[in-house]
Amino acid sequence: MPQYLVAIHLPDNFDPSQSDPAMMDDIHALNKEMIAAGVRLFAGGLSPAGHAKSLRAQTDGKLLMTDGPYLEAKEHVGGFWILECGDVDQAVAWGRKAVKACRAPVEVREFLSGPK
Repeated sequence: MPQYLVAIHLPDNFDPSQSDPAMMDDIHALNKEMIAAGVRLFAGGLSPAGHAKSLRAQTDGKLLMTDGPYLEAKEHVGGFWILECGDVDQAVAWGRKAVKACRAPVEVREFLSGPK
């Protein structure tokens, strides 16, 4: 069965300590619903993008490590679910619920399957 990433996009200046208790309740309820439906394989929240470490290969074979996200953007992935769904439409339906629960934009992408 295909697996999908449902990623929550948060603004750069998002402060997790300011999360609304009702939002947290909605996210917990969505997690319970996903588990009950048997689609959730994994879920996780990420620390703020400013805490990231980015690694880049250099032409001399060394690695350059910098503080912060790889891309400069106004939004970054703040958390995600890995779901196993019958098709993309089912994954998008869960993504719609995630938009409501998280009060943030969501991206749904299928994982590439390897050679069979």
